[in-house]
Amino acid sequence: MVEKAKKAKTQPILVPVDFSEHSQAALMFASELAESISCPLIVLHVVHDPGDAPGFYAGRQGVNGLKKMEDVASDMMGEFMQQMNKEHPDHGNLKHAQTMLLVGLPVTRILEAADKVQAYMVVMGSKGRTGLSHVLLGSKAEQVVRLSPFPVTIVKTQEE
Repeated sequence: MVEKAKKAKTQPILVPVDFSEHSQAALMFASELAESISCPLIVLHVVHDPGDAPGFYAGRQGVNGLKKMEDVASDMMGEFMQQMNKEHPDHGNLKHAQTMLLVGLPVTRILEAADKVQAYMVVMGSKGRTGLSHVLLGSKAEQVVRLSPFPVTIVKTQEE
């Protein structure tokens, strides 16, 4: 058990975010956990096909509308982390968190990133959706839980 705790100090907690309130909750949970076990924090955003989530990057394309999605996502990540640091100045490890942007299918890229950094664990937010919409649509968080060889913690927030 002590050996595992020592290992945690060098392995990061990976937190995939989509900049939502659910991601904020997951990042705060991960930040507290990382601080308590003295391990690094990596915040990941996967730039995905806008056909998968129409409007996600809309309105952020700049004056001429020709800004690359990766650049828009990078700006959004910077703003997200700046907001989190401003709202939670007592979480010093947020200031030192490494950020990552990857392009592709979110579940695939999350699993690849976790493997690449040899994550101690993955912490993700979830809407807490239930019922038929959940059964029909599934969720990225659920897919990561099923496919990940690393421990995964889901931080649920209920829709109002």
